[in-house]
Amino acid sequence: MTGGAGFLGSHLCDALIASGHRVTCVDNFETGRAANVRHLDDEPRFALLRRDLNVYEGADLAGPVDVVYHLAAPAAPSDYLLDPVATMRSASSGTLNALDLARARSARFVLASTSEVYGPAGDEPSREDQVGQVDPADGYGAYYESRRFAEALTTAYRSTYALRTAIARIFSTYGPRMRLDDGRVLSRFIRQALAGAPLTVPGPGTQTRSLCYVDDAVAGLLALGRGGYPGPVNIGSPETVSVFTIARTVAEIAGPDAEVVFVEPPAVDVHARRPDITLASQLLDWRPRTSVRAGLTATLAWFQRAVARELS
Repeated sequence: MTGGAGFLGSHLCDALIASGHRVTCVDNFETGRAANVRHLDDEPRFALLRRDLNVYEGADLAGPVDVVYHLAAPAAPSDYLLDPVATMRSASSGTLNALDLARARSARFVLASTSEVYGPAGDEPSREDQVGQVDPADGYGAYYESRRFAEALTTAYRSTYALRTAIARIFSTYGPRMRLDDGRVLSRFIRQALAGAPLTVPGPGTQTRSLCYVDDAVAGLLALGRGGYPGPVNIGSPETVSVFTIARTVAEIAGPDAEVVFVEPPAVDVHARRPDITLASQLLDWRPRTSVRAGLTATLAWFQRAVARELS
């Protein structure tokens, strides 16, 4: 598991171990956090290697390898905008090394890509057969193009070396251990709720988001890893919810003193991007199962416990 100390990667580690697998996590902790996998310190089926995937070739990786899950990539704008060169290096050298490791061990390779490869969101759900349109010269180009390159590289290894590969295009995912400094609206709401501050909704709050709970996203990745479908396949929630509804739900869960206020909207707001999950439903027998309220309740409770531990 590359990037196994990240938000999504750490939950995937948990799920694999719970199902009886041995997991080796490779992470350089640039965006991952040791705290995300600290509960696995005494787990005999878990090993943690602090390595830079840009140069790591797996020589010290003991035992057989059945699947390489490649999740190592900066995913938050606060990370990939800070160092776009590192972002592209991770997607090129890092993905090459992960693919070569899978090839050397005759393992299946699962790439965690992103919905950002589709480009600007439209009114209709994104389908896997749509050709994405992105601007490589805009401020986000390093991230968009690096993920597109990683997909092209994965496809090339499949066609050239007959490597068993799969590509997951992951849409907005949330849950315990998520980054609260990633610039997303839900992260801000949770951060404000924990601080006892008003939840600030930009504009009228009618903007929508598509939110997939982390346990559901992990189930999709596991199904893709077990199967033979190469993808790409969308992993995310096809349902949308308004920003105001998200804020109101977080406020209701946080308690009677939480309030929601409206503030001036940003000059440019993100239009909702949501997936068409027909392929995932038909080929992987997968779809999200967790309601937004249930997911937000579990997420906020986890962060409240984390804050209580820090204060104790």
